[in-house]
Amino acid sequence: MRYLLSMALVCLSLTTIAQIDRSKLPEPAPAKPIEIGDYEKFKLDNGLTVIVAENNKLPTISWTLSFNTNPILEGDKAGYSSIFGQVMRAGTTNMTKAELDEAIDFMGASIFVGSGSMSAFSLSKYKLDVLNLMTDMLYNPSFPEDEFERAIEQTLTGLKSQDDDPGAILGNVRGILNYGADHPFGEMVTEETVKNITMDDLKSHYNEIFKPNIAYLVVVGDISVKEVKDLTEEYFGDWKPAEVELDEFPAAKRVDKTKIYIVDRSSSVQSNLAISYPVENKPGNSDMAAISLMNQILGGSGLSTRLNSNLREDKGYTYGAYSSLGSSRYSATFNASAEVRNEVTDSAFVEIFSELNRMRNEKVDPDELELAKNYLRGSFARSLESRSTVAQFALNSELNDLPDDYYANYLKRIDEVTAEDIQRVAQKFIRPEKANVIIVGKAEEIAPKMKNQGEVVFLDTKGNLTDDPTKVVIADIDVNEIFDKYIEAIGGRDAVDAVETLQYKSSATLSMGGQSLDLQRNVFMKAPDKYLDLTILPMGEQRQVYNGGSGFMTVGPQKQPLEGAQLAPLKYLGTMFPERFYTDLGFEPTYKGIKKVDGKDAHRIDLNIDGFAVSEFYDVSTGLKIQADLGQNGKYTFTDYRAVDGVLIPFGLKVVQAALPVPLEFTVTEAMINEPIDDAKFD
Repeated sequence: MRYLLSMALVCLSLTTIAQIDRSKLPEPAPAKPIEIGDYEKFKLDNGLTVIVAENNKLPTISWTLSFNTNPILEGDKAGYSSIFGQVMRAGTTNMTKAELDEAIDFMGASIFVGSGSMSAFSLSKYKLDVLNLMTDMLYNPSFPEDEFERAIEQTLTGLKSQDDDPGAILGNVRGILNYGADHPFGEMVTEETVKNITMDDLKSHYNEIFKPNIAYLVVVGDISVKEVKDLTEEYFGDWKPAEVELDEFPAAKRVDKTKIYIVDRSSSVQSNLAISYPVENKPGNSDMAAISLMNQILGGSGLSTRLNSNLREDKGYTYGAYSSLGSSRYSATFNASAEVRNEVTDSAFVEIFSELNRMRNEKVDPDELELAKNYLRGSFARSLESRSTVAQFALNSELNDLPDDYYANYLKRIDEVTAEDIQRVAQKFIRPEKANVIIVGKAEEIAPKMKNQGEVVFLDTKGNLTDDPTKVVIADIDVNEIFDKYIEAIGGRDAVDAVETLQYKSSATLSMGGQSLDLQRNVFMKAPDKYLDLTILPMGEQRQVYNGGSGFMTVGPQKQPLEGAQLAPLKYLGTMFPERFYTDLGFEPTYKGIKKVDGKDAHRIDLNIDGFAVSEFYDVSTGLKIQADLGQNGKYTFTDYRAVDGVLIPFGLKVVQAALPVPLEFTVTEAMINEPIDDAKFD
């Protein structure tokens, strides 16, 4: 009997299997509400809201204090919020920075202070010690003057690194175009605004913002709700509330018409391209799931997005093309961006706009939509692995007035999105006809083609309108006249011809991440074409040598001979006052007209040195050479000409190279003419 019963069950199973269509994937089960986890919320009498997510998996606790403020409009002191936390964290009236650091390091803990938040993390056994330190910083900051000065100096150094950084330039200009310079999202931090900052500005910010009645304390970890109630009452209960006046600022204006804004960066071999505009997309709106899916399909994460499939995989224009559509209580931004070669900038622009229009005009493919849903499902699941997620969801719900089940039903909302929903939100939020197109790159190469794509406006790196840098003003002048005027300006041919040797020492400081590196550069030149550039670094020497047609470079003990295109830059740098005989050297000078260089009219002359291109710029008024652009080998700016034995030498040299994190500004400390130099130096 048992045998017959088991055979019947087998036959039934085989019949069921035979009915399954294995060519189709099984339909996913409907999404269920997610068990996000429990948290508790309570409020102290002073208005401090406390959110507790108990989690005993690890013996650690985090405390995060956030202040619910509007974005800060800093005006002519832009930059103070970025240094505020560093200075406030640097000491209290009870402890110096060194003492705080030692105490925190001993526990293996961390404490962070920002312009609108504080946070601490430690093993749970150190919770009282950490709370003592955190609240000491909160109630008794000393704002030490030396740390303020250090923060200012570091900020100024960081700005120098951004001066010629195409990504930083694009970010600044994008903010100005989308929001205006009088908006917190558009104002720009400059050397001038940073120098305007005083210690009183930081103290005023502290006194105006750090109040319990606009604060949320999120506690996550190995601690009970009852203990949190007791500790917060003890450590935060006496914190005095006060009325807080929040900054007001204008709403973002909708872009009326697409324009192409080009910022000239003459040394760029690629363009940083972005399509951007502000959008109204507040957290919790009913279309949020559809918006997230639409953006993931267009240009979110991964290589399978439309922008990446087109510009990277199909066309080979870029290593990556991406889009984003943010969410904010105040104003969000749509962005689509890529870094592409100069010669394909216009083509990349066309393809990005093609994808934007396709997203608006066509329904997405079912498989494409399901792939995007799977990605967002996985991302959400991974976020739940973090023990702070529950508390962060609770804080977001509080700040943005979200329903209690907003995150619990996230996957359900994702599942419910249709292709029609995607197209509907695309037609609402994707606006290729009303967008700011920002391109940072070599205008000479990209502007002529971009002018065929729409209205082009030229901006400087600060977002100000500027003249078309590609517009050539041809003067009635011969290149030899420009060279002759330069030779005359630096002392005259007789004085220059009399120079047999030239040597000078210069120094610069390379500052990064709060640390400084001193550089010493010694240059030796002997007529007509012997050259040694010796740069002394803390870790050793670097030598570049040109000697009458041959050259090499050394880094430490390694010697590398240079030939062809590698040798040409040294041939240019290593020939003493070569303007006297460019033609004899075969440099092939070509006059390219007048353009602005640092606000000055300058004659541009392009040189072809054995296939290597150099652009030189001579001040129309003084005749002095003020800049030389050697492409990937760097851009050199010459300033502060001074007389040395009757010949003018630039005592200031600014070097900008892609390999350098910040521009180097060398200052000549000693210069000598016609002092003996042994030929052995150039071997």
